[in-house]
Amino acid sequence: MPLYEQIKRLITRSLSDGEWQPGAMIPSEMALADRYEVSQGTVRKAINELVAENMLMRRQGKGTFVATHADDGTTYRFLHLRNLAGEQAYPQSTFIGFGRGKADASVARRLGARSGSALVQVQRVLTLSGKAVVYDDIRLPAALLKGISSAMVEEHVNAYKGTLYSLYETQYQIRIISAEERIRAVLADEPVATLLGVAVGAPLLCIERVAFTYKNQPVEWRMSYVNTEHHYYFDELN
Repeated sequence: MPLYEQIKRLITRSLSDGEWQPGAMIPSEMALADRYEVSQGTVRKAINELVAENMLMRRQGKGTFVATHADDGTTYRFLHLRNLAGEQAYPQSTFIGFGRGKADASVARRLGARSGSALVQVQRVLTLSGKAVVYDDIRLPAALLKGISSAMVEEHVNAYKGTLYSLYETQYQIRIISAEERIRAVLADEPVATLLGVAVGAPLLCIERVAFTYKNQPVEWRMSYVNTEHHYYFDELN
């Protein structure tokens, strides 16, 4: 394994262990080079990769910081919707519901949990340009979010412009660093059609996402139903 990759893993371990919290500045490249007994160039290469992966962020003239979902630059980095003119869309969130239940076999498998394990369920609608565009049905392992309540979720959604990832981060020290998605076309059933203001049977984009924290641990499953009449899904492949 290249030396910079070893240093990258050591820095990631410190992030995972909570040595440096989201939003905090990490030690300088020189200090990290002394700590790991490698060259400053090796540390810089490891940090460059972590910045590219949105785990760290550089601030000109200030230093390198742990990326946070409370920062304006990364708040919606997992949102891939753009309007038909190609402009990035930033939503308003409407809290729909909160509940508790148990994981069926499919959701349990995606979350790496036991079938029947306790889940928290959050439902919301995202509005873009005054139109309801996305309905989210979100499931979370209850064991990771002790004490979470409907009031807590609703208050945070209102305060932080709709992002739930900042809630996980600030209240439970769970930082979402990656996600995988499965996308397919579906027809709107009556409940979803009502929430999105479309006809029953209207075509929708269905996005199933599993979000991961450090060590590739899944912490959130969500099913998003998207009305693409005025928006499309955009992603860059490198």
